[in-house]
Amino acid sequence: MRTINKLMAAALLTVAACHPINAQQNMENVLNQRQQHIVAITCLEAKGDLENLSTAIHTGLDEGLTINEIKEMLSQLYAYTGFPRSLNSLGVLQQVLAERKAKGIIDEEGKDADALPEDFDALKEGTAVQTRLSGGAFDYTFAPATDYYLKAHLFGDIFARNNLTFPERELVTVSALSGIKDVEPQLKAHVRGAKNMGLTDAEIHSIPGVLLQKVGETEAYRAKKAIAEVYGETFAEGAPIENCIFPKGEPNAAYAKYFIGNSYLAELANGEGRLPVSNVTFEPRCRNNWHIHHRGGQILICIGGRGWYQEWGKQAQELHPGDVVDIPTEVKHWHGAAANSWFQHIAIGVPAEGASAEWLEQVTDEEYNKLK
Repeated sequence: MRTINKLMAAALLTVAACHPINAQQNMENVLNQRQQHIVAITCLEAKGDLENLSTAIHTGLDEGLTINEIKEMLSQLYAYTGFPRSLNSLGVLQQVLAERKAKGIIDEEGKDADALPEDFDALKEGTAVQTRLSGGAFDYTFAPATDYYLKAHLFGDIFARNNLTFPERELVTVSALSGIKDVEPQLKAHVRGAKNMGLTDAEIHSIPGVLLQKVGETEAYRAKKAIAEVYGETFAEGAPIENCIFPKGEPNAAYAKYFIGNSYLAELANGEGRLPVSNVTFEPRCRNNWHIHHRGGQILICIGGRGWYQEWGKQAQELHPGDVVDIPTEVKHWHGAAANSWFQHIAIGVPAEGASAEWLEQVTDEEYNKLK
């Protein structure tokens, strides 16, 4: 069996370094090995992560997926992720197969789709499939051409190809959409569609755990949030930080008494005669107490997630990656994470003789809960 390559291992270690993973939050995985490879391959296709896609395809072939099954998954996804990503991923498959053939590995071609009957009515059949998937008639009258493409081509021509089942095609789609930012309405629609097409509740709830293990925390979060909303389940997790590039560091134990919630500190530069520079990571709702920098101020450079900064007597300022906060001396203030997101900023201390920080009262829940 081909082992995961060093790049994939490093990526998973980076995920673990950015955020702690609570395994107890994940339901038992009931997806079989084949289904798990479908989840990984299609999500990596959607992300455009070609290097890790190559590894996932190697592993999938080693563990029983056929060439035609992978071709079919990647071809279907042009309708959801676009031709560029679909063609790029098919190119990766082609390269993988060439590498394996050169090593003497003979992979199973697998069943191709049966030819459609001469009297096949793509529009009629596709309308029936879309109605089943949506749970009712669906007509996109705003854009009739798009409505036709969905019915006749996607749910007609493509779904009629019988080398993947309907539940497998929706597993492909949910997994892929979890790899794309800002497509929540479509992702939730296909969670419902997966249920309507025959994936069990337990199988659907297993998708985030597989994504967490094989792709990444952000993708797992998107899937888990969409599934919870479709099923009407309580969901209170904060959004992870995407593309975490700085080390999270260790629990900020020395200053824990000045924080509500958990924070983490990674010193980036703090040598003799150098500016003190640290990466500070806040879990959702975590914030520090009101405090004042005497003599020397502080500069915050926001690098991930969503947070807040507030000066005494002023409205709180929402923070996003790229925002810079120049905190003057002698100004009472606090900063921390939003309620629904992790948050990271680089903190740069402005050196001055006799510089110090005066820690004051907590930012109460009553104050904090007013922020949206």
